[in-house]
Amino acid sequence: MSQSQGIAILGAGIFAKEAHLPALAALGDSAPLLKAVYSRSEKSSKDLADAAVATLGLQNTPAIYHDGDSASNLDVLLGRADIVAVIVVLPITTQPAIILKALAAGKHVLSEKPVAADVRSGIELIDRYNKEFKPKGRVWRVAENYEAEQGIQNAAKILRSGKIGNIRFFKATVLNYVGQDSKWYKTPWRTVPDYQGGFLLDGGVHTIAALRVMLPRPLTKLTAIASLNQEYLKPHDTIHAIAQGGDDFHGIVEMTFALPTKTSPPRDGFVITGSKGWISVNVVYPENESAFVRILTTTSTVEKEGEPPKEKQETLEVPSNGVGAELASFFGFIQGKDDKSGFGDPLGALADVAFIQASLNSGGSIVDLERLVREG
Repeated sequence: MSQSQGIAILGAGIFAKEAHLPALAALGDSAPLLKAVYSRSEKSSKDLADAAVATLGLQNTPAIYHDGDSASNLDVLLGRADIVAVIVVLPITTQPAIILKALAAGKHVLSEKPVAADVRSGIELIDRYNKEFKPKGRVWRVAENYEAEQGIQNAAKILRSGKIGNIRFFKATVLNYVGQDSKWYKTPWRTVPDYQGGFLLDGGVHTIAALRVMLPRPLTKLTAIASLNQEYLKPHDTIHAIAQGGDDFHGIVEMTFALPTKTSPPRDGFVITGSKGWISVNVVYPENESAFVRILTTTSTVEKEGEPPKEKQETLEVPSNGVGAELASFFGFIQGKDDKSGFGDPLGALADVAFIQASLNSGGSIVDLERLVREG
């Protein structure tokens, strides 16, 4: 990509500032130049542009675009020939229309997860992309940073190597406290969400994406119960699901954003058990330190018949790099360098939404996940 070509960030919220800008900074010259930013208001757009200058060390402030001024609105930004790709970091229900608008303007698109607010609208969005824009060479990927975490990818390799044998069962646990003073809750579109599941959809797809990467085959059906335990976290804040992958393995997904305390009980985020051992995977966020993924692998072998098995335990810690990895893969792909990672496949992201939607609507009945992804 030549220096005359660049990118734009659409959306000026927390994640754009605290995740995407630092990831662009870490990529350095391998990332295209950030030339423009867009937000609904002029103030928020200017705030992002100023943050970009500080974080990226830019000599020139990115051009500011916002609603309410026909001379500097989103259409004008998308009309710029020197903007070849956009990163969409907007509210869940706003994103699909913006994705289509950007693709129609000839831009490549990396849009934040989830792919859409529900399965049906996700199917419609993917269908339109496949029919109208993919044949024209436009690239659209869904940014799911857990999918791109090197630690999650490493865990998947360990599992596929057969080190712990055939996968038998798993458990995924998310226990979060979201207070009304949380910076995430204070985001207006999250305070009164117009999409199913609230934080369960917004944050829960991370957990399901990690399972999608690590488990040997897709989950095919589930039964679940959803509930609301904190009124301000409407419409739901907790799900408990039992899921199955074919006839080979099954597991439990326990997810809540309504813990009554900021301190959570000790637990592992993911535990996957096989015929020869187990693996635990945790994304760790130390205070005032960089996040990392910790992988603990425990295997059991019988060296001599009649003797007790011998256990071996190995620990691997991998720096968190999901946002940077997905950006690097996207930028490489639009420049003709396919790293074969498979990151950002909209169909994979659709399966993540399907799991959350099925869990919210199951009411204890069995839901066919494969059918849901096909038919909505």
